[in-house]
Amino acid sequence: MRVLILGATGAAGVLLIQEALHASHTVVIYARTPEKLSEETRHDPRVTILKGELDDREALSAAIQGVDAVLSALGPSVSSGPMHPKGTPLARAYSLIIELMRGHRVRRLVALGTPSITDPNDKFSLRMSIIVKGVATLARTAYEDVVAIGETIRTQGNDLDWTIVRVPILSGADDKKIVVGYVGDGRTGIWVTRAGFALFVVQEFENNEWVKKAPLITLP
Repeated sequence: MRVLILGATGAAGVLLIQEALHASHTVVIYARTPEKLSEETRHDPRVTILKGELDDREALSAAIQGVDAVLSALGPSVSSGPMHPKGTPLARAYSLIIELMRGHRVRRLVALGTPSITDPNDKFSLRMSIIVKGVATLARTAYEDVVAIGETIRTQGNDLDWTIVRVPILSGADDKKIVVGYVGDGRTGIWVTRAGFALFVVQEFENNEWVKKAPLITLP
């Protein structure tokens, strides 16, 4: 299958590329700064790299055309923190992505989210509540953008086969073990590795077990 990967130059995105290739998919990368990609990725014959901004309709349309799915690791940069731009730029990008997916008849979207995007299946968790409130207080614009991403995908993408993969605190460890559930279900925790996220995204694209759902994935 041919997949478009967004957010490919970030730490999670790099692992997502690796997992997609390992699963024998061909990959299209759309990135603002593709020069950040490794030389190995840039010269891999299974990878097509297109440069562009998330608000460039023509370039983004060309990236989406002909793919079977969009796998996205887009999210606010941890390093930007409270300096994340105002106006929910990522949610606005998703609005355009969804519009273009519909135009090119691409139905499958698997996107990064966080517990700031709530779900009716969530239950109260003190630890998670503290984390989400901390983000909302210390990185308000990033929090608002993430919440808006969830609203955009659920409303504007209601005719797509979307999955929002919610991750709590991300770790750079290599452990790919995960549990899948919802906040406060007694099984999920507050940590997950980027490697586990990348593996789950590719597996969910292939298996379609959480379509139109927003599961929380964490370490066991």
